Amino acid sequence: MAPACDLAFDPWDPAFLADPYPAYAELRSRGRVLYFAPTDQWLVPHHADVSALLRDRRLGRTYQHRFTHEDFGRTPPPPEHEPFHTLNDHGMLDLEPPDHTRIRRLVSKAFTPRTVERLKPYVEALAGDLVTALVEAGGGDLLTDVAEPLPVAVIAEMLGIPEADRAPLRPWSADICGMYELNPSQETAQKAVRASVEFSDYLRELIAERRKEPGDDLVSGLIAAHDEGDRLTEQEMISTAVLLLNAGHEATVNATVNGWWALFRNPDQLAALRADHSLVPAAVEELMRYDTPLQLFERWVLDEIEIDGTTIPRGAEIAMLFGSANHDEEVFARPARLDLTRGDNPHISFSAGIHYCIGAPLARIELAASMRALLEKAPTLRLAAEPQRKPNFVIRGLEGLSVETP
Repeated sequence: MAPACDLAFDPWDPAFLADPYPAYAELRSRGRVLYFAPTDQWLVPHHADVSALLRDRRLGRTYQHRFTHEDFGRTPPPPEHEPFHTLNDHGMLDLEPPDHTRIRRLVSKAFTPRTVERLKPYVEALAGDLVTALVEAGGGDLLTDVAEPLPVAVIAEMLGIPEADRAPLRPWSADICGMYELNPSQETAQKAVRASVEFSDYLRELIAERRKEPGDDLVSGLIAAHDEGDRLTEQEMISTAVLLLNAGHEATVNATVNGWWALFRNPDQLAALRADHSLVPAAVEELMRYDTPLQLFERWVLDEIEIDGTTIPRGAEIAMLFGSANHDEEVFARPARLDLTRGDNPHISFSAGIHYCIGAPLARIELAASMRALLEKAPTLRLAAEPQRKPNFVIRGLEGLSVETP
């Protein structure tokens, strides 16, 4: 067994959360896999290993397609958490083949590249309007004024959620996503359960309406999607809609504020971007790498594996450290340096393998649209106050980002 991970890795320490990347470098120097007792997980910090394990079918997002909780040596979740697990466990992200294959194929019929590309003018117009309002106000919170409303409105528009119904979407999402942190508290679980019930009830009503009167939206598309007699169940539609909303904006929101906070701390790179807007696509990729919005992705070991001479038994849990992998010196030259001209950038911020983010093309469109709007309409945008980090590790973001547009 590898030595216990008695390092600076402490995902509950504010100092670590402020800048985890030096601790990651120490992890990488210690080995390819390290056991972390506080979460009973095996940490994998290197890019090559993370990339390979994301594609390794001996690992799974779930084990329940092959084992009971007891067979797998795991304790079933408390019965009072059932609404969260029903919602979560029927989404693509937490399923394995054959269910994952079937649902992703059906969802892909509604979530096509053409559908995403058709949204581009709407995304760009909305980004422009949000930034114009920010400039007219002389500044504000980039998080609440631009970063949040853009992707939430876009995915709500895609799903066909009426504008009047959108206010609870972000709070529901935040409460549900709290369960993805390490060792969530009972209070976090209670919030997630309540949000799961409320969000599911809302979507059940929306699906019933779309069955009667289909529209040109994703929920109607999910209802209509079929393949050789296969259709999505109502629960699969609900779980898919919640997953698309949560995954469809959490990463974009945090990538936006993490990215601009990084640019403000690297004025030479911000100046280069302002001087050459053609750098935007490369900047989006580099900022996703530099301060990764999803720091950790978990997998269950379904069949015993070996990493660098260490045997990881069936029933164990592996924590793939995306943030560390994206700073691996063996893959990225001078990884601690923000470089918007970085050519070869194989970051894994959108995951890989069968669980590669289905919404990655949409996220890239949104990130580029808001960045271009801010560069064009707020060319003198500057930081107004030092931001505070959210007390989260897995989903990395800021409490807010106060800016001025003098």
